[in-house]
Amino acid sequence: MNHLAVTHRATDNYAYACANGEVCLMIKTAKDDIHSIQLIHGDPYDWQNKKWVCNETTMSKSGSDALFDYWKMHLKPEYKRLRYGFELNDGANIIFFGENGFKAERPTDIAQYFCIPFVHPSEVFTPPSWVQDTVWYQIFPERFANGNKTNDPKGSLAWGSSEPKVDNFFGGDLDGVIENIDYLKHLGIGGIYFTPIFTAYSNHKYDTIDYMEIDPQFGDKETLKKLITICHKNGIKVMLDAVFNHSGYYFPPFQDVLENGEDSKYKDWFYIRDFPVVTDPAPNYDTFAFTPFMPKLNTQNQEVRTYLLDVARNWVEEFDIDGWRLDVANEVDHDFWREFRREVKDIKADLYILGEIWHDSMPWLRGDQFDAVMNYPLTRNVLDLFAKKVITTKEFVENMTTVMYMYPDTVNATAFNLVGSHDTPRILNECMGDKRRLKQIFTFMLTFMGTPCIYYGDEIGMDGGEDPGCRKCMVWNESQQDRDMFNHVRKLISLRKEHPLLANDGELSFLHEETADSNCFGFMKSNKNKKILIIFNTADQEGEFQIPVELADHQMLNLWSDSPFSDSTITLEPYDFIILELT
Repeated sequence: MNHLAVTHRATDNYAYACANGEVCLMIKTAKDDIHSIQLIHGDPYDWQNKKWVCNETTMSKSGSDALFDYWKMHLKPEYKRLRYGFELNDGANIIFFGENGFKAERPTDIAQYFCIPFVHPSEVFTPPSWVQDTVWYQIFPERFANGNKTNDPKGSLAWGSSEPKVDNFFGGDLDGVIENIDYLKHLGIGGIYFTPIFTAYSNHKYDTIDYMEIDPQFGDKETLKKLITICHKNGIKVMLDAVFNHSGYYFPPFQDVLENGEDSKYKDWFYIRDFPVVTDPAPNYDTFAFTPFMPKLNTQNQEVRTYLLDVARNWVEEFDIDGWRLDVANEVDHDFWREFRREVKDIKADLYILGEIWHDSMPWLRGDQFDAVMNYPLTRNVLDLFAKKVITTKEFVENMTTVMYMYPDTVNATAFNLVGSHDTPRILNECMGDKRRLKQIFTFMLTFMGTPCIYYGDEIGMDGGEDPGCRKCMVWNESQQDRDMFNHVRKLISLRKEHPLLANDGELSFLHEETADSNCFGFMKSNKNKKILIIFNTADQEGEFQIPVELADHQMLNLWSDSPFSDSTITLEPYDFIILELT
């Protein structure tokens, strides 16, 4: 038995409170090392004749990656208290594992067991319920649509007349979004994520000048109110982008520091290393990355905190926005985010708080800071398999299993899943122009767990390389759009709405046959009433996938073609997929 691989802690993704008083427990062991696990559990105060009263429950292996097996189960402690340990059976020996490590015999002293002192309802991770059913659409306002030419920046180019550059403008604005709400509604979109719309110098607006004003090239506050009202009437949520890690170079407090140096009353709003402040050859103040045009804000300064929290409250109170996306969220201190959450949730309890973090984000996802983070580990794996074809289906399943078990299920349900954005090449470019692969990516995204996001224009086959190439003007001439791709995405969103299992109403498990065609894989989503299988062939030749024996006797319906299906062996054309409902 590989003792070194056995991992469990009574916290985070290993032990967490769920709805209805349940607790989810997870333990990981070396792959193929353990045959079975018995969970030994009971109330710490339940004793009879000086003997602790405990129960035994068999755990199930719920997933495997390249190195580990994951075992999981749900319990509902009658009195909301729990002591527990694990009996690991490798086929030759049975070893107990508890808070104090391994024991040859099951301990009688409950101090040797893991402890959940009390399941407090307030400690259940509860992101807004509407999020898991939402399909998002990311809009880069300067490039989506020009609805009001009177507010175009000086020197704006005709719509789509040139390749995007870091410093050119085409006049996109909020009126352009208003004019195209019907397009988004027809597609099936339930939420818009806007990149920054506040006053800034650049076309991307991540260099904020005034956090309390709409950039004039996008409209004004009345325009935003009109937009949000129309969105809400059409069942569409609105999420704004908050850049609280850094300001722009022309942010008035920073300009005051440049002008007055050590005498500036704002000098402690930033991380100035020495005076006078210089930008060449390198800034002598902390910045986002190394750009002198984005000085880092000191969120531990009370005046800065007060200012930014006023900003956060203002757009929720006055404009009824539904979410904040937090730029470079991992570089801002945790204490600020805890206060941020309390302030905005007091105004609107079901506001969605989304952090931009590209790495393991558990410290931000304990219920006191964010509701979700942008799921970049998923992004990398999806692109590596479907687009770049640099990993096998086996590696993909293992990698995705690792990602899934990084977080509690309650966190995964509202993870923000994306494959393209204003920061990355267009998905079609990543797919080397192969639209069959792009269709598979959309199919995976819109049937997997989490809340998926589509980058504007990807649904009509727009292309573009690295930033700024990925920021082309939206193509509105239908003759120049890929309408087949549009209809593919629209149908997937429609199926997702019609079948809650294709969103997040159930358990997810991967299916992969190493003895069958290694280019095929799938996953199953299930609840008490039904199961749905989504199977992919990721190769450029025909592939076969064998439905697991225990599922073969079910009645099956092909949801994509709305026709009965009865074969236990699924034959798929190159880069094809199938969605089967089992009842």
